[in-house]
Amino acid sequence: MSRPEYTAPPEIIQRELTERCLELLNLPDGSPSLILDVGCGSGLSGEAISNKGHFWIGFDISHDMLGEGYCNAIESEFKFHLIKVNRNNFYVFLKPPYGNEKPVIVEVAEERDCEGDLLLQDMGHGVPFQPGTFDGVISVSALQWICNQDKSSHNPVKRMKRFFTTLYSSMAHGARAVFQFYPDGPEQMQLITQQAMKCGFTGGIVIDYPNSTRAKKIFLCLFAGVVGNVPKGKADVSESTNQTSAAFTRADRRQQARRNKRTSVKSKDWIIKKKESRRKKLGQDSVKSDSKYTGRKRPTKF
Repeated sequence: MSRPEYTAPPEIIQRELTERCLELLNLPDGSPSLILDVGCGSGLSGEAISNKGHFWIGFDISHDMLGEGYCNAIESEFKFHLIKVNRNNFYVFLKPPYGNEKPVIVEVAEERDCEGDLLLQDMGHGVPFQPGTFDGVISVSALQWICNQDKSSHNPVKRMKRFFTTLYSSMAHGARAVFQFYPDGPEQMQLITQQAMKCGFTGGIVIDYPNSTRAKKIFLCLFAGVVGNVPKGKADVSESTNQTSAAFTRADRRQQARRNKRTSVKSKDWIIKKKESRRKKLGQDSVKSDSKYTGRKRPTKF
């Protein structure tokens, strides 16, 4: 899959992907919403969110991406930390950190003059906000990094479980989360989707331009607390008949498990395969020839 940063300036690509994520969020018109930007980087996605009239909070694991202006970790004995959003009279509550590592509140990067507030946080440590805080969640080109095992203590499955569990809790009932990401392959895409479903989400994969090598984009669209219809991906006229979205349900997982189930032992196909294997190892005369009775089940009664 072609990475966008190899084909165009990052500002343009980031804005286009963010606008597509906001489109998939399907936020109500006429009223500003509070959006969480996971892996916000230097705030390129936040600019597109602000242009749509919404408020946003972003977090990223890289201090260099967030900027130089930062504050020390908050120390408080209260259950929640009160932080101000967008320099207006709007507040959210920040949970105490998980584990031994403390999240750091970061001021807006001066060189970009972002309108949102930034948090230095690893998504694998969870989303440190109180339940029902966000009306929507977006992420551009970041979700695939949670599968990396950068330290010996990192367990990708456990990190995904913590991330999706706390993310589900921090979202309002009926809110959506849209992740644009670059999976290494179908196995990684399926792993991420399954972990999200185990944490309570519904939804599935949305693919824009599935038959294009350069324009193909993959989105994970999740619903919190409701069973929604997965949006359809964009397609060219020649691709209009192809499937561009895939909803993952429990029935689909059961059906896939049945398809992947190994052939039952001592079936006719299994017996013939074993006999052929022994003939190759021990010679043709070492195993009896096949007949119409090979692998036939005997009746329960004579």
